[in-house]
Amino acid sequence: MSGLFGSRLVFGAGGAVAGLTAQRTLDLAQSADELGFELFSLSDHLHSNSTTVEPLVTLSWLAGKTRRIELATNVLALPYRPPAVVAKTAETVDRLSGGRFVLGLGGGGFDQEFHAFGLTERTPGQKITGQREAIGIIRGLWANESTTLHGQEFAVDDARIDPLPDHPIPIWLGSYGPRALALTGELADGWLPSIGRIGLDRARQMRPAVLAAARDAGRDPAAITCACNVIVRLDPVARPSPQAVGGGVPAVVKQLVEIVAAGFTALLLAVPTVADQEILAREVIPAVRAQAAARGLVAV
Repeated sequence: MSGLFGSRLVFGAGGAVAGLTAQRTLDLAQSADELGFELFSLSDHLHSNSTTVEPLVTLSWLAGKTRRIELATNVLALPYRPPAVVAKTAETVDRLSGGRFVLGLGGGGFDQEFHAFGLTERTPGQKITGQREAIGIIRGLWANESTTLHGQEFAVDDARIDPLPDHPIPIWLGSYGPRALALTGELADGWLPSIGRIGLDRARQMRPAVLAAARDAGRDPAAITCACNVIVRLDPVARPSPQAVGGGVPAVVKQLVEIVAAGFTALLLAVPTVADQEILAREVIPAVRAQAAARGLVAV
């Protein structure tokens, strides 16, 4: 058994891109679709220093504007929406896209958003409990005629949606702490950390915890897609950033190959322009694939 993309090395676009207007989002998504990227994703932030779009609404629009690329939330903050609503909306986006949707979920990483928008702030433990309950509700609604769950954070009583999904919709978790990593291995179809947030060394150290939790739950670790967000800056003279991979094409290729060597097979590359996506598709990604293949890292 293997994850969404099997053991192949795949590349995504979108993600943590600042200043996303509707038109700019459309341009980036259609460019990624045409250039051969396997996935396009949108983040979920109510409170931001730059323009953002609501991901589920926007991905449903992009479903009709793209042909083949997978569409993902990266990641949807669960405390902002009732899980039953997420289940129904996700099914709709998946149906509108012809089965091309990946539901990325998280606990909500920015406490200022909770305060600013009048949401109840959660402790880390409450977020983990909420994610576990929410996944149970979401998958229950996708699979059953009726779902009842009375949890500490969420509850549904004889809830149902119609239609049910035509296939299992993948759930990826953006997780970092020990309990969140264990939950990912136990329940999720994919793991989606951000390299710019934790650094490659920490990501490399966290990955075995996800796989060990999968084994402890009686799952095949190969069923979990190990994805990651990577901010990329292609300008060779740009000031280095600890959050970004950069330094020109050769340097970017070298750094991305090291991420693959750390066990990540789905690299979601965030760049600000269509021109940058074209450079990734024509110069960076082929070189990463070739070097990864030469080192025997993954199937490419």
